[in-house]
Amino acid sequence: MFLSSRQCWAGFAGGLLLMAMLTGTAVAAVPASDDSAQLLKQADSVKTSNHAEFLQLISRLAGTAAKLSPSQRMYLHFLQAWEVCYQGDYEAATPLLNAIIAEPTDAILRFRAGLTLVNTLVIGSHYEDAFARMRQLLDQLPQIVDKDARIQALGVAGTLYNEAGQYDLGLNYANKMLRENPDGRGDCKGRFLRVQSIYESGKFSTFEKESSEGIDACNKASDFLFGNLIRAYVAGSDIQHGQSAAAIKLLQKNYADVQHIGYPELTSQFDASLAQAYWNEGEIALAQQYAHAAVDGGVKHEFTKSQTSAYELLYLIAKKQGDLDAALSYHEKYMAADKGYLNEVSAKALAYQAVEQQVQAKKLQIDTLNKQNEILQLQQKLAKKAAVASRLYIALLVLVLASIALWTYKIKRSQLRFMKLARRDGLTGIFNRQHFLNEAGLQLQYCRKSSRGACLVLIDLDHFKTVNDTHGHAVGDRVLQRAVEACKAHLRSTDIFGRLGGEEFGILLPEYTLEQVLGRAEQIRLAIATAAAGEDAPGIPVSASFGVSSVVHSGYELRQLLIHADEALYRAKREGRNRVSASCSETREAYAQAG
Repeated sequence: MFLSSRQCWAGFAGGLLLMAMLTGTAVAAVPASDDSAQLLKQADSVKTSNHAEFLQLISRLAGTAAKLSPSQRMYLHFLQAWEVCYQGDYEAATPLLNAIIAEPTDAILRFRAGLTLVNTLVIGSHYEDAFARMRQLLDQLPQIVDKDARIQALGVAGTLYNEAGQYDLGLNYANKMLRENPDGRGDCKGRFLRVQSIYESGKFSTFEKESSEGIDACNKASDFLFGNLIRAYVAGSDIQHGQSAAAIKLLQKNYADVQHIGYPELTSQFDASLAQAYWNEGEIALAQQYAHAAVDGGVKHEFTKSQTSAYELLYLIAKKQGDLDAALSYHEKYMAADKGYLNEVSAKALAYQAVEQQVQAKKLQIDTLNKQNEILQLQQKLAKKAAVASRLYIALLVLVLASIALWTYKIKRSQLRFMKLARRDGLTGIFNRQHFLNEAGLQLQYCRKSSRGACLVLIDLDHFKTVNDTHGHAVGDRVLQRAVEACKAHLRSTDIFGRLGGEEFGILLPEYTLEQVLGRAEQIRLAIATAAAGEDAPGIPVSASFGVSSVVHSGYELRQLLIHADEALYRAKREGRNRVSASCSETREAYAQAG
């Protein structure tokens, strides 16, 4: 029940690594006649288009490392560090890259190593350091003349800003990549970055055209890694728009190529998308097979959407098969993966804002010092100028300083506002999933310590996908907003209300008995049905199904309350929808008391 249409697409947490591997030609300045130099250039140029050849070349070069010049050995060390990153061993790659950055001889190679190191900082969750280093590298970019290094920097910047939710910035850097490639180099990777920016921002009007052009460019460049990354986005779009059969056909057609490429995150994404598509088509065994593959084949020690989606499917499959022990285990793994992924997304967005605020603050400090120097200089000239005119000018400068102080204050307020918005769902204004889970967990701890009761209500709008497909997402959004307002009219200030994803919502009601909550849920159900129609969405019948659990029978652990409420919600759906259902344990207890 927690799957939303956006979660059908498992995003690329390792996408930054791909962009840190963009450059395709040599950097070290060596004679064209040098065979070793040519091999280094060739290895660099085929890193992503022919990875097997790349491995053969660096193995051959490593065998003759003693015969290489110092600059060629450093170049080989860079390619070896790149390969360590490609295989996902970021901890081992960091000292290798730092050693290259510390070398004073080759500025371009140091620049490329710094870009690759940005990725390792992201993987290690050092997001502020990653954004700060990225800003430094972008400041150096005007002095970088090597076209491939410039393309790599633009690609890393675009991907990093996309991961922070700054999709317009990501698209801007993608366009710069394409403008810097009049001869076509990097065309495939730049178009991939455009597709990523457009998809993640939800601007699907040009998605089909952009993705088709991107795949053609990657085929022309024989860059199968990025071509299949774009195909993964196309499959995600197909699944999101109810075309699971088309997604399966596309993914299976290119599955062998993806396995051959050997990039774990891409493989995991193909598996997760196939699992979701087969689940939508009712092919349970295949959905289970590919969900296991997505979990087993993903990047280790990372939280990704593909793993989250796979664990959720395994939970739903186990529950459908009646294996409640396995369902509970998968649900716990899903909750942990989902929480970890959402935490990383929020942390990246906050890190971006923090670094931007720091940059603005430094600029303000410099401006303030400059103005203060001007004031001192004017004060020294007071004896030579008319006192009144000088004082007026000083007053003007003081006013400028006051304006700068006000600007600093506003920046601080905007930063606090951003942190507050990070807790809210952008469409409805209520708690987002992560903040709801955090607040509900804290409230349940308080209820446990004070021996107070509490109930959890899960709400899922019936046939909401039909509303979106028939009337469009804009009307669907208005229906969601109206349903939320109907719910809020029946809630207390102490109740915790949040959007869990898509058309599903959760309410934790402390200090309520099950009987009271069932009555309250019935009131909300009627309110949603009454409020569903309106001037901006006429003639659209919308109802909701409710699942209720209480701490009396489920305990004070939020995950157990969610599982029992989810089971009740499924039962309400099976029994005809538009109704309130309590978990089985609650219902049995109610019958026992009635008897």
